Amino acid sequence: MSVTATQTVQHGAGGGSLGYRPHRVHDYLYGKYLYSIYVEKDHARASFRAHASLDRVKKVPEYKAMFSNLPHHPRYTLRLEATDPVPVFIDRRWRGRVEQRREALQQIAAYNPAIKIQDSICDHPDVSGKNFYKYFKRPLIPFSQHIPPEVVLAIPKADPFAPPDGGRPATPLVRTVAVQTDYRESEAQTDPCTLEYVIRPGSAPELLTLATLTWGQGLPSGVAEVEMIERARVKRAWEATLPPLNDLSQLDKRRRMMDEMERQEWAIREAEIERLQEARLEVLKKLLKQREDKQQETNTKRLDNLWSKHQHKKEEKIMRIRNNHIKAIRKLTGKMKNVQGKLERRDFIKEYADYGSQTYAPLSRIGFFPDRNSERCVVKSRFLSSFEGLLELESSLPDFVTQPRIKAPKPKTNTGFIKRAARRELELSEIHQALKDEKTKGEEKKPLRFLQKIEKPIPRPTTPTIRAPPEGEEEKELAVIYLQKLLRGRAIQNMMFEGKEKRLELIQELRTTHALQEDKQLLKKAEKQVTLALQRQRDMHQHKLSVIESHQSNLEGGILADMFDFLSKELVRLQEERRIHAFAMLAERDRRIREAEESGRRQVEERRRREEDEIFRQVVQVHQESVESYLEDIILGTIEKTADEQARDEIHKVAEEVNHIAYEMEKTRTHLQSEEIVAELVYSFLIPEVQKITVRDRVRQSQRKHLLAAHRIVHAATETSQGVTERLDSPATMSLHDHLGG
Repeated sequence: MSVTATQTVQHGAGGGSLGYRPHRVHDYLYGKYLYSIYVEKDHARASFRAHASLDRVKKVPEYKAMFSNLPHHPRYTLRLEATDPVPVFIDRRWRGRVEQRREALQQIAAYNPAIKIQDSICDHPDVSGKNFYKYFKRPLIPFSQHIPPEVVLAIPKADPFAPPDGGRPATPLVRTVAVQTDYRESEAQTDPCTLEYVIRPGSAPELLTLATLTWGQGLPSGVAEVEMIERARVKRAWEATLPPLNDLSQLDKRRRMMDEMERQEWAIREAEIERLQEARLEVLKKLLKQREDKQQETNTKRLDNLWSKHQHKKEEKIMRIRNNHIKAIRKLTGKMKNVQGKLERRDFIKEYADYGSQTYAPLSRIGFFPDRNSERCVVKSRFLSSFEGLLELESSLPDFVTQPRIKAPKPKTNTGFIKRAARRELELSEIHQALKDEKTKGEEKKPLRFLQKIEKPIPRPTTPTIRAPPEGEEEKELAVIYLQKLLRGRAIQNMMFEGKEKRLELIQELRTTHALQEDKQLLKKAEKQVTLALQRQRDMHQHKLSVIESHQSNLEGGILADMFDFLSKELVRLQEERRIHAFAMLAERDRRIREAEESGRRQVEERRRREEDEIFRQVVQVHQESVESYLEDIILGTIEKTADEQARDEIHKVAEEVNHIAYEMEKTRTHLQSEEIVAELVYSFLIPEVQKITVRDRVRQSQRKHLLAAHRIVHAATETSQGVTERLDSPATMSLHDHLGG
């Protein structure tokens, strides 16, 4: 079991940062480990930068001009917050002198332990932060190094300058402890378990025959498991009917019954194999069909993509050709308007007088789009963007909108009365025609004084020749001419009848005017008086309507004139406002460019100053490291030389002692002791080598046996038997058998 403990620290709601910033404004005051200032000049510069930052500037909106874009009516004003973000107890002075004094005291305390350093100038010597560069130095170790020199040795986090009787650290308010075991949830027992059981002596329950079935492998049981259980029951019943083995007279019957049962089992097994093969074939067919469908779908998508690409290229080419055609036609039209190639000066009065000119309606191809952002005015509704919405909108409308009621107009009846306007128009047309005729009569063409036209004689036509008509042709021609006369006369009669029918009312009016009796003439006069009264009443009504319409038109004209005047003034104001805004944007852009150039020069100067500081620090560090490496080489060389001399002296002493002992043994040694020494050498060198060779031969023989067994398992029965026979007959195998037999 492994136990892990994690500690979580709760931050305030405002602890998250809104975005990445290289450094904060007051990091030079708060950044104790991650922000360090080496020179007092840099501290003064950072302080000035913090005082001049825009963090204390707040935008206050002006509600009267909140949506204005004009520079003289700004949307907001800038105000400086009076509160200081730095608390009063924070020291704003440069702490570099205190750090230099602390480092000097630490160096002195390393050589003189009598000097005590106050806790007020101590700091935690962490590996991270501003002291991170101090740990990239090779330590001076006066003995052989067992650790590679590039390994950074981290010192303990405890304060080395803290008093020995320091208190226990405070326990955190929130702590999360997690425990993890060696087992996962996926490894837990999820299958139904089998309880322990005891079988009664002499009994064999049928349930124990299903002990081989487990959850997921036969359980819960299906149709195949039920068939297997039924076959097992039939087989047990068949085994109960078998004759006993001790009855020799029924051995043949037992053998026949067993053969019959074996044939049935083989038939069942073959049926199961066929069923499995059919299932596999179905699965293979499905897989092949899926693969073909996927391949067909891939091919279809590829063809669709190619077709869409070619279609897109075709449309682009057609559009390009159309644009070129329109451009060429426009150029030709412009050339045709100015065939002589004269240069005309721009007529501003004509352009401002014509409301269809470029001044009022510029073309979009020259870069002006008067209907820009027109999609804002487009009505976006679900009733207009979908078919269901249109159906819903249509169902909500009344019937007279979707089913208009159209009435056929009544035919106009001509009563023979001609309106005053028609009579006046007819009189004017007659007068105009008379004047035109008089004008054409009065103008006579004067002959030319010196020009005479010489007429060419007309060429004489060729003398025509007539064939002699055949017999009966003249009678037919006369009959056709007579028939034509009849048809023409009938057509003229029909035309006269149609004209009479069309002008029947006029004829009747003439008849009633010229050939009526006195009573009818009186009736006509009365009708005439009624008609004149109605006409006068209608004229008065039309006069009233015309007066009302004139007053309405005067009012509408005044309103429209005021509206157009207001719109024209608003257009001029908007154009002036846009021009002023463009000038302001250009001035802002120039200011930003100048600020960017100034900031670039400032960054270059700061980068150059940082490079010089870094070069000075690297030079000092190289000098210090060269001195340390020089001293280290001298110390290591002295240590190695001293160790070498001491080792040589000890080796000489040991060699002299061993020589004295060997000489003493040679003087007192006998022949028997010499043989014992030789026997021990032979036993310790020759016999182990012979044993090693024997063990190697045994291992090799055992590996050959396993190799032959693996070959028999891998290959098929026939191929294995043939291969084994060939290998046994081979001389290598015979020699191997002889070796193993030996």
